[in-house]
Amino acid sequence: MSHLVGSHVPVAGGLAKTGLSYAREIGAETVQVFVANPRGWATPAGNPAQDDLFRTECAAAGIPAYVHAPYLINFGSHTEATVERSVDSLRHSLRRGREIGALGVVVHTGSATGGRPRETALAQVRQHMLPLLDELTHDDDPCLLLESTAGQGASLCSLAEDFGPYFEALDAHPKLGVCLDTCHVFAAGHDLAGPDGVRDTLDELVETVGEGRLKLIHANDSKDVAGAHKDRHANIGAGHIGEAPFAALMRHPAAEDVPLVIETPGGKEGHAADVARLKALRDA
Repeated sequence: MSHLVGSHVPVAGGLAKTGLSYAREIGAETVQVFVANPRGWATPAGNPAQDDLFRTECAAAGIPAYVHAPYLINFGSHTEATVERSVDSLRHSLRRGREIGALGVVVHTGSATGGRPRETALAQVRQHMLPLLDELTHDDDPCLLLESTAGQGASLCSLAEDFGPYFEALDAHPKLGVCLDTCHVFAAGHDLAGPDGVRDTLDELVETVGEGRLKLIHANDSKDVAGAHKDRHANIGAGHIGEAPFAALMRHPAAEDVPLVIETPGGKEGHAADVARLKALRDA
């Protein structure tokens, strides 16, 4: 099976107890979780018993797990307190990722705030993020997966070509990878629904960061048109991307064996339908 299809799952009540139960109910073959409040700076210790159970059950079922770091993280911020908190928050997500056996930790690439040049913000990314990558010395440490944004404001990374300067700032670290969000790149201006849109986008990504760097795909349709710079997810086939580009995505060499995780609306019922829809496209 070349593409595992899964979902971001809720974990309130326990990583294994709630998260994996939800995954089973919607037919998920891979999962993504939060290990902290995504809209806060708290760095909770976690529950060792739930960590062990989650790690054991994922391994037994062959379910790869991923962590999504909090949304507030921004290494390009002009506010010193935000950068310091970003370091603590991402370090926490990476540590918790290792503790629960996650393969990767997804972090948004941030923006250059305060009207500063992109080069200044990227220098700050290098100064504060590269040491965190260098701390990933354990065999079971997760990769750090950069997720581009929909291109709002002074985004540091929204188009495929933008991953180039970001990777360069981080010395193309061996633990660095890409999480490609289909809604985000579509909103940023890559028309995945156009002729050869998926092929051209993934070809450009590979040309920019090299082969083997795409580690995870956030499979989300878009409520808005290509280039709208709006991050509004839609259910698979119900947005402006449509079903066909997701089938093309799974057939591109750069995406071979890369898991797909949905972050779509509709709760459990919507998630189950989207997982089933992607599996059908995969198996067609």
